[in-house]
Amino acid sequence: MKIVIAGAGGIGFHLAKLLSSNNHDIVIIDTNHDVLEYASTHLDVITILGDASSMAILKDAGIQDASIFLAVTTLENVNIVAAILAKKLGVKQTIARINSMTNLQQDAKQAFMELGIDKIISPSLLASQEIIRLIKSGQATDRFDFENGKVTLIGATVHSTSEYIDKTIGQIKELKHLTYTPIAILRDQKTIIPRENTVIQKGDHIYFILYSENVEELLEHLGKESRKIKRIMFVGGNLISMETARLLENDYKVTIIEQSESGCKKLVDQLSNTLVIKGDPSNIELLKEEGLNRMDVFISVTGNNETNIISALMASNEGVYKAIALVENLDYTHISQGIGVDTIINKKVIAANYIFRFVRKGKVEAIISLPGVDGEVIEYIIDKESKLTRKPIKKIKLPQQAVIGVIIRADQIIIPTGDSILQLGDKVIILALTQAIGRVEDMFM
Repeated sequence: MKIVIAGAGGIGFHLAKLLSSNNHDIVIIDTNHDVLEYASTHLDVITILGDASSMAILKDAGIQDASIFLAVTTLENVNIVAAILAKKLGVKQTIARINSMTNLQQDAKQAFMELGIDKIISPSLLASQEIIRLIKSGQATDRFDFENGKVTLIGATVHSTSEYIDKTIGQIKELKHLTYTPIAILRDQKTIIPRENTVIQKGDHIYFILYSENVEELLEHLGKESRKIKRIMFVGGNLISMETARLLENDYKVTIIEQSESGCKKLVDQLSNTLVIKGDPSNIELLKEEGLNRMDVFISVTGNNETNIISALMASNEGVYKAIALVENLDYTHISQGIGVDTIINKKVIAANYIFRFVRKGKVEAIISLPGVDGEVIEYIIDKESKLTRKPIKKIKLPQQAVIGVIIRADQIIIPTGDSILQLGDKVIILALTQAIGRVEDMFM
């Protein structure tokens, strides 16, 4: 499949990295020579220097032969014009990055669709949705439900009081009171596919798939206390915090610390039940005065990476139950649990992963990206007979960098073993590391 990407920044580069590893033909357009040179030396892509809103540049990129055009530059007008022109020139599907709230309204979306833009996305709003999901995950750092809540994928850290420390996966599975599948371990910024002989260590961050009714019990065994979320503090008054607070303020006590007077006024105008305080987000004494140690969740979304990480660390040290930091530097996304911050999020990665689901092969029901994990959780539907349905799982040659977490068969939830055999109509939830996604896709096509 040929895919043309306008913009080689954070979103464009991450998308190109994901797509090029899956044997797609990728062309990247950008006006910045340096970012194009970096992309060409790190990825298997073709680069074109120029303005993506130029018809001549789009033709040079071979847009008429492309299946998908992704307009993800930092300039909204360029994205809109480029996507419209790309559709006129024959590309099958167009996706454009939008930043302004007015262009995200339903009437604007409809107008864009009529002009030829099939899908618009906002990194800030996607980040807001991610924060809300993280808050509602409770003591787990991540939580995703499947099959109307019957099956759950959670992420949690192994604390010093956990009974699992120094035990192998095989030994833990022998505990009769728990049925689950560990699908990934984050350790020292590396992703490990757990096997029967993998030994659990203190500080490991583990992702499990299990019956939802066993979640609380599992978290207790991992040493994580339970707490009801009531109070939330944001530092940084931007679109992310404003939109998140708007959706949360009637169910939680929400406070936002914003440094600029104009920012505070905007927040007060847009929010009805949120406490807005003018102050320096990096001033820990101010945060303490405003009740930091009484907060259940602390979310730092200022424009400064270091301020966000340091303030989230300070919040954790003050006993805040869950600390979330927004960062722009992709290098930070793998270090959250290692430094004491519950979750680090990157809106560019969130946006890129969201777009990624629209260009996948196979009968895909859902795609989930786990913070820090070099791969994805994919839910496939087996919609035709194939070699997958003729052999036990242990004989279908699933890549070593992939693991089947659960099989959903009608109303039955199956934790698979090597002897399990997939059937037509099964839903299969798989974790695949980045380098294995292409091979897994081909198996489930």
